[in-house]
Order: sequence, then structure tokens, then C-alpha cells
Amino acid sequence: MANNVSELDDSNFDSFLSSTTLPVLVDFWAPWCGPCRMLGPVVEEIAAENAGKFAVAKVNVDNAAGVAGRFGIRGIPTLIYFKGGEKRDQSVGVSGKAEIVGKLSALA
Repeated sequence: MANNVSELDDSNFDSFLSSTTLPVLVDFWAPWCGPCRMLGPVVEEIAAENAGKFAVAKVNVDNAAGVAGRFGIRGIPTLIYFKGGEKRDQSVGVSGKAEIVGKLSALA
């Protein structure tokens, strides 16, 4: 896991969201999910290239059933975009890097 991608679960999700004023990308995923493994490197690349501009985190749905349930995660990968602690956008399935960065930039 890249050091600029935070690993979140039920215990630290809310504190992470409330600790930043940056737009936040949260990748809901699981290790057994093929499309999630395809999207993972893209998410890590976005985090590395945009450090200080966006906050990026991953939630393993197998280890964070509370957070996954709260946001109604049915299919993975699911990307949820937050600003000011509020959910602003969401996409399900593999998204392209430009699309993800565009959605984050719109929240900046």
C-alpha cells in the first residue's frame, strides 16, 4: 500500500473525513475482487501525483462492514467522493484516471 493512501475501517473512517479540508476519494474494495485489483494502482497513482491536493483512502469492505453498509455499498469497486465530510459523488466499477481526477478537481 502506498504511504499516501490511508487504509480506513469502521474505527477511523469518520475521524479521517473530519480531519481534512481537501476533497477525499474513498475506494471501497476487497482483495478477492478482480476489477478492484485493476483500479487499485490507478487510485495509488492519483494519490501519489496529487499529494496535498486530494486525500485518498481505501476501505476493504470485508473489514469495514459498518462503513460499507452505511453508504449502501452493493458492488465493488465503488468510489465515493467527499468534500467537507459530505458525500458529493459516487461511481461503481472501474473508472478511468482522468474521470476520477476530474470529479475530485470539481470538488476542490
